[in-house]
Amino acid sequence: MIFKLRTLAAVAATVLLMAACAPADNEPGAESPAADSDAVMAPIFEVDPLWPKPLPNHWLLGATIGLDVDSDDNVWIVHRGSSLEEKELYATWEPPASYCCFAAPPVLAFNPEGDLIKHWGGAGEGYDWPVSNHGIDVDHKGNVWIGGNGRGASKAAAALPHDESAMGQGRVHDSMVLKFTSTGEFLMQIGKPFMGEGSNDLKNFKMPAKTLVDPTTNELYVADGYGNRRVIVLDADTGEYKRHWGAYGNEPDDTQLPAYTPGEPAPQQFRTPVHAVTLSDDGMVYVCDRTNDRIQVFQTDGTFVKETWVEPETLGDGSTFDIAISRDPEQKFLYVADGTNQRIHVLDRQSLELLTSFGDGGRQPGQFYAVHSIATDSMGNIYTTETYRGQRVQRFMYKGIGPVTEKQQGVVWPSD
Repeated sequence: MIFKLRTLAAVAATVLLMAACAPADNEPGAESPAADSDAVMAPIFEVDPLWPKPLPNHWLLGATIGLDVDSDDNVWIVHRGSSLEEKELYATWEPPASYCCFAAPPVLAFNPEGDLIKHWGGAGEGYDWPVSNHGIDVDHKGNVWIGGNGRGASKAAAALPHDESAMGQGRVHDSMVLKFTSTGEFLMQIGKPFMGEGSNDLKNFKMPAKTLVDPTTNELYVADGYGNRRVIVLDADTGEYKRHWGAYGNEPDDTQLPAYTPGEPAPQQFRTPVHAVTLSDDGMVYVCDRTNDRIQVFQTDGTFVKETWVEPETLGDGSTFDIAISRDPEQKFLYVADGTNQRIHVLDRQSLELLTSFGDGGRQPGQFYAVHSIATDSMGNIYTTETYRGQRVQRFMYKGIGPVTEKQQGVVWPSD
């Protein structure tokens, strides 16, 4: 009897040790223990319908067109209060028509619990705030970068045309990127309004869509943009020009291409907008060529590596709005925000194969209207923002790795 008890105790101890050593299901890269060895594996997500908490002060979000997660897992967004409808802003009428509402400040930061912890932004001394702010990046030093895609100085002039691949012709107001501290203190402006000369101008931009700073080199990468057809790299401290390139690493050419046609020969230049740029730990630069439905991959010196098309039959605004990278050590997966098909696509980062997608059109949690920006936190969770009338930020909780059972999952509602 003693032998049997000792044997049972030993077995129990072994089971507990194995459980302790195994990766938790919700850790980035953890696999389901019941997974079929031949199954295609991908991350699993569920929408968090209660994140973030309501904004104070009767504040509303407008088109929410920028998103990043800082080193403390705080979530930063930038939005356009000017996009709110007149009757959403009754409280601003003279005299006020009701208690509600007001546009929130352009820059907002939330902690992981969903509390609003910072808010600032807008016109100020010493810099030119974009007419139509676009994109936000928090760098490794905690500084905040903002671009813009406004054509003119008025709200009407900043409105987006039906065909965004042709909006960059002529002089435009938002020809700059701005750098601030995390509390909104102005640090630097690169470029000046209405001064952008095109894709080979080394001093100005033309409606830059998104920025990032490489923490290993302190270089600023700019997806430039709605008017230009390039990626440009500068020193993040001084703004000094380093290099730039167009599609396939070519010198960019601003010749206006006709509207995208599915099945056409691969265009040798980017169409506008060059909407996003993302950098992996192994030095691969991922660029969203949005209205071409294309992602191109480069080395940091601009050498072309490979490309893929995502939902290549997509017309309108295109399919490749933004791209984020999974947080497992190997960074195995890419997450692509598709604001036309209202989905998040999950790709294998090495092969660029589309593994699965989730989301659908609508206004409820887990649905999208023009999902625009995407980012991940250290736990592997995904955050998204929506432009146009979507006007929100959402969180999707990482639930581990599991077999792909559906190519299109629809709304990933919580299972409990």
